[in-house]
Amino acid sequence: MKKVALLSVSDKTGLIELAQRLVQEFKFELISSGGTAQILITAGLPVTKVSDYTGSPEILGGRVKTLHPKIHGGILARQDLPSDLADLAAQGIDPIALVVVNLYPFTQTIQRSGVTLAEAIENIDIGGPTLLRASAKNHAHLSVLCRPDQYAEYVNQLATHGGEVPLAFRQTLALQAFEHTANYDRAIVSYLSQTFSVPGTPAASSPENPLPDRWTLTGEKVQSLRYGENPHQAAAWYQLGDSQTGWTGATQLQGKELSYNNLVDLEAARLIAAEFMAPQDRPTAVVVKHNNPCGVASGNTLSEAYQRAFDADPISAFGGIIALNQPIEAETATALTQTFLECVVAPGCTAAAQAILQGKKNLRVLILPDLSGGLSHNLKTIAGGFLLQEADRSLEIPEQWQIVTEQQPTPDQTEALYFAWKVAKHVKSNAIVIAQAGLTLGIGAGQMNRVGSVHIALTQAGDRVKGAVLASDAFFPFDDSVRSAATAGISAIIQPGGSIRDQDSIQAANELGLAMVFTGIRHFLH
Repeated sequence: MKKVALLSVSDKTGLIELAQRLVQEFKFELISSGGTAQILITAGLPVTKVSDYTGSPEILGGRVKTLHPKIHGGILARQDLPSDLADLAAQGIDPIALVVVNLYPFTQTIQRSGVTLAEAIENIDIGGPTLLRASAKNHAHLSVLCRPDQYAEYVNQLATHGGEVPLAFRQTLALQAFEHTANYDRAIVSYLSQTFSVPGTPAASSPENPLPDRWTLTGEKVQSLRYGENPHQAAAWYQLGDSQTGWTGATQLQGKELSYNNLVDLEAARLIAAEFMAPQDRPTAVVVKHNNPCGVASGNTLSEAYQRAFDADPISAFGGIIALNQPIEAETATALTQTFLECVVAPGCTAAAQAILQGKKNLRVLILPDLSGGLSHNLKTIAGGFLLQEADRSLEIPEQWQIVTEQQPTPDQTEALYFAWKVAKHVKSNAIVIAQAGLTLGIGAGQMNRVGSVHIALTQAGDRVKGAVLASDAFFPFDDSVRSAATAGISAIIQPGGSIRDQDSIQAANELGLAMVFTGIRHFLH
């Protein structure tokens, strides 16, 4: 019996090489559609166009090509069932042994800046998922390939087993095809649920708009990790859907393989660096240890910013994770090699800097061009389920802050308050950040009470606290922290406000000559 392969792919990677081996080594006959057929013809390969095979032309501008009984009959026929074979013979249909299909680039399309709904809709594949699902369903009798990275192993299986493919491998391919179409459909649902305006429901941006009744999360394994937070915990890294954004889009220039803890800390550092990516922001460096910043600083140069951030808490910075908001150049690279660090991430790296960093061969150096890109929602697991919330992406607008004290903050204090507030957003609650002139001086994180966080931050700041500002991620329920801050030398405080005892804190600030600003926004991070 002759062997027929149907090829219809959006991603042409490896197509010609696969088709050549199918024809030359394994004597397949090829059926193909549209642009795929044209590429094969140009490469000099014998191929029958789908329209010639079915006797039906492509219509609707290519929207209908493979949706035909001669195609799906050849895919779905049970070749061990005489009645199915009789139907094929009566209709002049060849059984198909291999289907090679990948889908319109819907995910890539919706990630483009300025993409329209019409463009997104046009990139919803119809025939492709139908071919994949039909082929996967009938895996007992044929193979289905949905990604170019499957081609080599498929050919190897043919070569190893005398031109046939074992059932176990066909089952693996079938499962991957179903996963592929499921992820594709989820991407479509996710996009349209955020894009469509459905009559009778609140707008997507409305606070009254609930999250979807069903939220499906699917990830593609990027790699297995040596272990999780501790050696006895298994772990792996997954990328959502088919997306190539985020850390999957990073390039690791050097260093050991990334660990679970590395990735968690890198994300924490990235989130803080993303706060300083506006054109007006100065060079800024972030040092993270155990998911909390231990030093954040801006400077006139990137090397100055890094050195200030490191010196803010050099004990904690040892073995830390560094995020930089500008490309690494030689001077900064030299500074980075002066101590032990785990990882560095930046949007770029010069050749000279890369050569210097290679002197620390174990240092993991990653280039992530888009430090600002992140997910729109956060997820946490609980027993029997998970919690979902929108990511904390509130825009900070100092002009909308409320100055609640008699003492007005000076321009320098306002700038320092803004800096401290952006950092406090990414410190575990209860969070206190003391800062001055684009530099964190003391950070109190993750304490069970706010007084404890204030004490830690003030102690860490030491003598540098005189004239500095203090940011608190949530309101002060009592005036004790305000009084402690003033006694230490703090000159201005920023906090959300909203306590029933706000007036006590305001009164204490007025009494002690402090400026106090209410933002109206809380930034808990548990």
